[in-house]
Amino acid sequence: MAAPDTSVDDGTVYRADCPSRPILDQIADKWSMMTMAVLERPRRFNDIKRRLEGVTQRVLTQTLRRLERNGMIERRVLPTSPIGVEYSLTPLGESLREPFGRLYDWTIAHTDEIHQRQQDYDQRLRSEQS
Repeated sequence: MAAPDTSVDDGTVYRADCPSRPILDQIADKWSMMTMAVLERPRRFNDIKRRLEGVTQRVLTQTLRRLERNGMIERRVLPTSPIGVEYSLTPLGESLREPFGRLYDWTIAHTDEIHQRQQDYDQRLRSEQS
C-alpha cells in the first residue's frame, strides 16, 4: 500500500483567504513566540518585559492582548494591593511549546550556517554591483 500524500499542494493553503493566515500572522511573530516561551510559569507584565530585551511596553501590551484574544494565554487579576495582573499559558498555548521549542532548537543549530550564507550573499551582491 502506498503512503498517503501529505503534501500541501491542494490549492488552498497559500490562498489569500486561507483561514490559517491571520492565525499564523498572530502567533508566529517573534514577540508572540518569545512571550509564550517565557511563560513556562505564570508571570507579571514587568517580569515578562524584563525577560524580553528590546520589547517596548506598547508592543508587549499588543502581543499579550493578541495572544489572549486567540486563546493562547490567560490574564488573571490578582487580589493584591495594588492590584496585579499575571499571564499564563492556556492548554491551547501550552500545546505550542513543543513545536516552538523545535523551531528554536533548529534556529540555534543553524545560526552559524545562516550567518555564513548571509555573508556570502552580501559579498556576492557587492561583487555584482561593482
